[in-house]
Amino acid sequence: MHKFFLSLIVGFFSLQASAQFRVEVSGVGLTQLPIAIPAFRGEDAAPQKLAAIVMADLERSGQFRGTDNVAGAWDEASRPDVAQWRQKGADALVAGSVTRLADGRYDVRFRVWDTVRNQDLGGQSHAVAAGDLRLAAHRVADFVYEKLTGDKGIFSTRIAYVTKAGTSFNLWVADADGENPQSALNSLEPVISPSWAPNGNQLAYVSFESRKPVVYVHDVGTGRRRLVANFKGSNSAPAWSPDGRTLALTLSRDGGSQIYLMDANGGEPKRLAQSTAIDTEPVFTADGKTIYFVSDRGGSPQIYRMPISGGNPERVTFNGTYNISPAVSPDGKWLAYVSRVSGAFKLHIMDLASGTANAITDTSADENPSFSPNSRLVIYATLQQGREALMTTTLDGKIKARLAGQSGDIREPDWGPVQK
Repeated sequence: MHKFFLSLIVGFFSLQASAQFRVEVSGVGLTQLPIAIPAFRGEDAAPQKLAAIVMADLERSGQFRGTDNVAGAWDEASRPDVAQWRQKGADALVAGSVTRLADGRYDVRFRVWDTVRNQDLGGQSHAVAAGDLRLAAHRVADFVYEKLTGDKGIFSTRIAYVTKAGTSFNLWVADADGENPQSALNSLEPVISPSWAPNGNQLAYVSFESRKPVVYVHDVGTGRRRLVANFKGSNSAPAWSPDGRTLALTLSRDGGSQIYLMDANGGEPKRLAQSTAIDTEPVFTADGKTIYFVSDRGGSPQIYRMPISGGNPERVTFNGTYNISPAVSPDGKWLAYVSRVSGAFKLHIMDLASGTANAITDTSADENPSFSPNSRLVIYATLQQGREALMTTTLDGKIKARLAGQSGDIREPDWGPVQK
């Protein structure tokens, strides 16, 4: 949501919302590794089709494309004839099995082969409850992704987002592919700005249930929450420091909207900068030393950065007259933000080393970008073909996946961390 103008918040929510998603991957990358993932042995009798989930995860990353399978039954227990798979164009193969155990759990096993080098790259086994089979498939995808790219996989992470159904607002927690949504909070008043804590167990968010914006911290596992910011005026835009000890907030308690730092357990906030401008939407860098934020101190909303110790803010965006919603990649190399271009709101990615920025979407109502924990993907909300949607995109914009609701409004995505 374009949180620069808080008064616009409620008007963004409309129509009937649904928490059900499907993944549609579009686009062609320049270098995609061809991979084969035949159906896991025994998955026909399991509640989830694991091979399809793993393939969807890998394709959504933009790094892989699926190939045809060699006829026959395949699992992790037998070494494949790699020449057969090479003839199908596969540079890698994932084969596995799923077996129901006597206690009702499922034993998921798999192995990965490099068919070019004829190498066994290893495998794993997971004994999981039926309800965790999707999570097991995501963990398989994480393993495969890391073995074949060298980067950490992010498929077993979670996302948070907000919907509105009728007069009810819902804060959802879902798998990174949008499936398996669980309602963390239901409210008759707007809920906005969910922000994952670094431990992956808590969400900070803004609620209007007391008829003004206040900030809560919510324990996702237990459902318990605590009020952390209910100062005079508006309390909004919470963001966690990387160590989880500090929250950056936008408060209007002293007049105007200004950025403050406060202990995540509560206490007296400390104002970050002295300004007569509107300063909002703070986000920390991964080292915890710098905050990026939005300010109209130059006459129009632009993105700035400054040390958390204070000092003179440095302007970051210069193209266009309206740049908001900053998100800094965990590796510190990229800035995602939304820029208004000829009346359209478009997701941009900036290379922070060079300052070069590019629009990477063809939609016109993009909002609220958030990086994956490995800095390779961005999730954002948008309007596509007349429908609200969550999208993921590679940083070059070439591979996009739509996580599309059946109908209604889907907003405010935030990508959670890799859980320890």
